[in-house]
Amino acid sequence: MTHTDIVAALDIGGTKIAGALVDGDGRILARAQSPTPAKKDGDTVMGAVLEVLGKLGNSPLWGRAKAVGIGSAGPVDASTGTVSPVNVPGWRDYPLVAGVRDAAGGLPVELIGDGVAVTAAEHWQGAARGHDNALCMVVSTGVGGGLVLDGRLHPGPTGNAGHIGHISVDLDGDLCPCGSRGCVERIASGPNIARRALEEGWRPGPDGDTSAAAVAAAARAGDPVAVASFERAARALAAGIAATATLVEIDIAVVGGGVGNAGDVLFVPLRKALVDYATLSFVRHLKVAPARMGTDAGLVGAAAAALTLATTR
Repeated sequence: MTHTDIVAALDIGGTKIAGALVDGDGRILARAQSPTPAKKDGDTVMGAVLEVLGKLGNSPLWGRAKAVGIGSAGPVDASTGTVSPVNVPGWRDYPLVAGVRDAAGGLPVELIGDGVAVTAAEHWQGAARGHDNALCMVVSTGVGGGLVLDGRLHPGPTGNAGHIGHISVDLDGDLCPCGSRGCVERIASGPNIARRALEEGWRPGPDGDTSAAAVAAAARAGDPVAVASFERAARALAAGIAATATLVEIDIAVVGGGVGNAGDVLFVPLRKALVDYATLSFVRHLKVAPARMGTDAGLVGAAAAALTLATTR
């Protein structure tokens, strides 16, 4: 790959499908976007993906594209090229890679989970840059993540490695929609932070906003129930991060997503809780940092995967 080469990137979520043409330095040169028709049948959802690809194909730069990278809500299965996103019921073992490859004129296609894509972006351009062993997390409607080990992205055989949201941190905890109990996601995701605060007696302001962002604002203003809900989420995240660090020896955990943007309301109790959970000598120096890549992380990470693919072919 040279710096003049370009790859196409797709970031597929339950709300929107974003596409971009990206150069070898991670710069986005062209963009396209469509809403995800998440409640429709699988082929209708695929139609929206093809629409985004079609818009990118109209760019004069398309002819220089060497590969396509896809970061998709999961689970994904990179070994079969299929996706089954929890929040897109029409896609179950859907052959996404084959459809994109056909639409892209036979270009090579690399599929990774959205948490892995964000990890690739943070390692290439963001908060995990320069770290050979890192965990990157997206804490929003769900809790996803990915790993960098020995300086390389570690997606695992199916593209889902590092999915920290479904580590159990409470053996007798609530049943999680995944089927397990006491998962990090069931405690630390935005909707679950808000649910917990409401159950414990927090009440929204006159605007009726019951989102995690509203709970964060209340916590910043000193509301004790809101503070407690974020502290509990922070403990769950700390337990999951410490378990991961103990298992694979990471030296930094990067936290992004909507909940990750809450700032000190999350990071102060998270760093405090990490002292209680990351106790062994080889994990005590673990750093926690906010993500830097923002809303383009999924696209930039999908591009990073495509650049690696194009380079190794």
